[in-house]
Amino acid sequence: MGDTMTVKESAILWGITERRVTVLCKEGRIEGACKKGRRWVIPADAEKPIDSRIKTGAYRKTKMLPDLPLPVGISDYRLASSQYYYVDKTMMIKEFLDDRPMVSLFTRPRRFGKTLNMDMIRTFFEKTDEDTSNYFRDKRIWACGKKYRDYQGKYPVIFITFKDVKRDTWEETYDQISKILRQEFERHSELLESEQCSQYEKSYMKTILEEKADSTDMMMSLQRLSQMLDEHYGIPPIIIIDEYDTPIQQGHMRGFYDDVILFMRNLFSGGLKDNRHLSYGFLTGILRVAKESIFSGLNNLAVNSIMDNRYSEYFGFTPEEVKEIARYYHAEEKYEEICAWYDGYRFGDSEIFNPWSVINYFRSYCQPKAFWQSTGSNEIIGELLANAGDDIYERLNVLLQGESFLTYIDTGVIYPQIRNNPSSVYSFLLVAGYLKAVKVEPAFSGDYMCEVALPNQEIAFVYNKEILQKLTNIIPQATAISIQEALYSNDAQRLQKEIHRLLLQSASCYDTVGENFYHGFVLGLCAMMDNRYHISSNRESGEGRYDIQLLPKFENMPGILIELKAAKNFSKEKLKQLSETALAQMENCKYDIEMISKGIKTIFKYGVAFSGKQVVVTVG
Repeated sequence: MGDTMTVKESAILWGITERRVTVLCKEGRIEGACKKGRRWVIPADAEKPIDSRIKTGAYRKTKMLPDLPLPVGISDYRLASSQYYYVDKTMMIKEFLDDRPMVSLFTRPRRFGKTLNMDMIRTFFEKTDEDTSNYFRDKRIWACGKKYRDYQGKYPVIFITFKDVKRDTWEETYDQISKILRQEFERHSELLESEQCSQYEKSYMKTILEEKADSTDMMMSLQRLSQMLDEHYGIPPIIIIDEYDTPIQQGHMRGFYDDVILFMRNLFSGGLKDNRHLSYGFLTGILRVAKESIFSGLNNLAVNSIMDNRYSEYFGFTPEEVKEIARYYHAEEKYEEICAWYDGYRFGDSEIFNPWSVINYFRSYCQPKAFWQSTGSNEIIGELLANAGDDIYERLNVLLQGESFLTYIDTGVIYPQIRNNPSSVYSFLLVAGYLKAVKVEPAFSGDYMCEVALPNQEIAFVYNKEILQKLTNIIPQATAISIQEALYSNDAQRLQKEIHRLLLQSASCYDTVGENFYHGFVLGLCAMMDNRYHISSNRESGEGRYDIQLLPKFENMPGILIELKAAKNFSKEKLKQLSETALAQMENCKYDIEMISKGIKTIFKYGVAFSGKQVVVTVG
């Protein structure tokens, strides 16, 4: 080895990765290490630095975070990019300028960075008194050259977000939309003093600002405001409409769908269709509702869905971006855990992580949780599954066991279609982020045949809590608590009684379903305990694959293993034998070996046998 050693040699000597050695060299933590050419050279007698990182991958709760905090819930680009850890998505601007469609629609699941990206676009293009180039000079777009920099600060911008329009009636919804539009007029109050705008236009603007406008005036507001901006600045504005379909979803769920569609159609038509006072338009949402004639006749609309390659890497985090975040927060060894929990999405040809969950993971000291489950309403999913038949129920339970299936996907699925065609559940779950497309084959009319599966462990939890529970809609809180208490206290008789009571309250179709149903049914009940247990399903352990395992998060809590069996037309005596067979299977296959290896001293084992609405529970 001589007087020096290479990064590879030191990595072998110290039992760490080459990447970690390189990081230690860059941080100056290896005494005498220096760079010769492109390679690090390390003294042969150098000692391995003490690893200051927490082996669990978490930050110590008493340790200060690095200088830049994480931008949880920050959708203001200027704030996010200057005062928080910001993942640079500015190359989205270059991709747009290279293509320059008149109107672009981006459909992505909630909390995947749509609003922040739209505010980034607004900040880049908008003509303001502030020199906003300061927010881009250290970003990737600025290094692309003068050709792109010349667009910075060039256009007036109309920016509207409907992400918080979630009212129960059309009257309340209309009032909130009107307020949002009125605020945008107020933001451009310089037009009231403009010599280029006519008195008629100024009178119209005052009608809006003074809350005297009628619905027709409000429907024309985008067209009128864009015309006035064009006249005043001498260049047509850019119109950005964020989360445009939120009021439409509310209308569908609350019974004022036709009202909101009529209003939105006229509003968007005036602003985006054949508007010579428009430079470019941007819209974001979850669904592409062009079929609803919202954009009727808008032949200049470029739709960018999760199936398209364009812009695929700009909503959500790529693997390299997540690795860089992990390096910044000294948690590189947690990358595999992050992948298991928050990776798995595929937008076009890009592998994507859920950005909301990744940020919250690091902010929570690298403690994995289902952060995404409480970020929005899922009433549409409840409606979908309330009308689902046995075949859909069976296929959804198959997903929970880590399997996939082939299905037709219509990325243009619309809200009335959801109600009239329950099979559209898979299309909605895919575009909303509850499924991933493993394989994609073009079908017809721009649709697809996709092999779909659950993206990751987080969605498995969300799936149980927000989908399976809505599907059954039969779990009273008191019953759920009783079942959890019975599991926790190893009370087989109480557990059997409560599950039987729950099955009696259910629909008659449960008499004919198979083991997949019962697996999902019990897993859904267990999911309510995820604050105390790491819950896994159908995983290898010992000499086989257990059905359900509840691995305790805290010391002195019992581990729980559940093996399920199902049969048709079994008597209580035969069910007792079947439950004992399930229990014996756990013992013979040593399903408890993982828990034992983790030092768990108390392990409860449940053999559960079902036949129709009958259930027998045996404990071991």
